[in-house]
Amino acid sequence: MNRPVRLIARLDVKGPNLIKGVHLEGLRVIGDPQAYARRYYEQGADELVYIDVVASLYGRSKLTEIVSRTANDVFVPMTVGGGIRSIQDVTELLRAGADKVAINTAAVHRPELIGDIARRFGSQCMVLSIEAKKWGADRWEVYTDCGRERSGIDVVEWARKGVALGAGEVLITSIDQEGTRKGYDVALTHAVSEAVDVPVIASGGYGEPGHLGDVVHRGGADAVAFADALHYDRATFADLRSAAREAGIPVREP
Repeated sequence: MNRPVRLIARLDVKGPNLIKGVHLEGLRVIGDPQAYARRYYEQGADELVYIDVVASLYGRSKLTEIVSRTANDVFVPMTVGGGIRSIQDVTELLRAGADKVAINTAAVHRPELIGDIARRFGSQCMVLSIEAKKWGADRWEVYTDCGRERSGIDVVEWARKGVALGAGEVLITSIDQEGTRKGYDVALTHAVSEAVDVPVIASGGYGEPGHLGDVVHRGGADAVAFADALHYDRATFADLRSAAREAGIPVREP
């Protein structure tokens, strides 16, 4: 592995609040997302990922305003997802300061949206967000609407299709591991990483330094997202970089 592995802060948002749940449920208010975003930027986060966790349910997103405010004092790439259904939605978020958009529910319902975004803004802007739940031995199902709705679609097949349609990156969130602090779903990450030739971001489950090494070395993750550990002050980006170095993982020096 030559390229540095990106260490990413994930901020799930509901209305004006930063929230955190377990298995994408039982959401607890953490605080002001802009304040946390600034803190993680100052700590040395490589990127931020903002996800509006209720936008797909209610057909709206509050993220444009939050992203616009964050862009004033955070100068690392921002990926934004939740409730994005059209080229117009993407245009508004990019104008507000986003660098990439993450699409889950709308892509499942209308796969051609992936290609539309990639052609208009470039594949590097189009992140396929996949919420995955175990579906038997080494199989996972795609869920939509913040882990509430089954799709009947196989995760690995969907990742392949999404990339073929133009997605330049895959954000894979394990619903089973999310918020548990028990480690990433390494088998899931590995299966997706082997299936596609674009970067894969692993999200959901970080609890201790060894989990980072597992998901990169055994899972093949190109980037790793953290939420719970950061929000509850169990780790800083300095801690995560140190853990990465000890595991022999190349990371960017802040």
